[in-house]
Amino acid sequence: MDTVDRRTLLASGALALAGAAAPGGPVRAQSGPKPIFTVPAITIPIAGEADVFPVRRIYCIGRNYAAHAIERGSDPTREPPFFFQKPTDAIQNVGVGEVADHPYPSLTKNYHHEVELVAALKSGGSNIAPEKALDHVYGYALGLDMTRRDLQNGMASEKKPWEIGKSFDHGAVIGPIHPVAKTGHFSKGAISLAVNGTVRQSSDLDKMIWSVAEQIAKLSEAFELKAGDIIYSGTPENVGPVVKGDVLLCRLEGLPDMSIRIV
Repeated sequence: MDTVDRRTLLASGALALAGAAAPGGPVRAQSGPKPIFTVPAITIPIAGEADVFPVRRIYCIGRNYAAHAIERGSDPTREPPFFFQKPTDAIQNVGVGEVADHPYPSLTKNYHHEVELVAALKSGGSNIAPEKALDHVYGYALGLDMTRRDLQNGMASEKKPWEIGKSFDHGAVIGPIHPVAKTGHFSKGAISLAVNGTVRQSSDLDKMIWSVAEQIAKLSEAFELKAGDIIYSGTPENVGPVVKGDVLLCRLEGLPDMSIRIV
């Protein structure tokens, strides 16, 4: 009986395996590695659409307006473009018509505003030619590169990386993305920032040292750019400190205003 039982079991197992392998046979779920927890996706609303823009990386260009470069102690006629990154989850979305609460961050006593045009990419590549660079842009948004200036300056004075001054929670404030199909590309237009009704930053996009196309081309020499990357394109002069209770109003010709309150 034992022998028969073993033969029966072996035969049954072989038939089951054959059935699973045969076309039209029973389908079994394939097990594989599973994440041990869920990490929320970071997205930015798209103006006028239900879909959202998924964020892969946040790039920022430094000192891209001559007057700002000078106020930060650089010579804009000789300095090549340089870039830094912020963590993707530093994004703080601000809706049109909203005055969003923006938390004053830890460790700093000198918290600065920097208003900027942001370009959002739908595709990418390496060593992109400047004349082809704008083909990769999905749309544009108004942004704030918030900065813990004392921490940035302190680390710079010690010749250490100043990531702590730029990369922190809520440090990448941004309005909705507006598709290029609706706005066109931005090469000029007034950009400004007011604090409590007093204008502090005021310039024009045509004063950028490196255009959006040139920024994309230069970045793609160092990184393979991909869909979901966004680029903060630099801030004009007269960056300055904010304190709790201040209301910031950002404006860029061709896009809706964006506003936050420091809390």
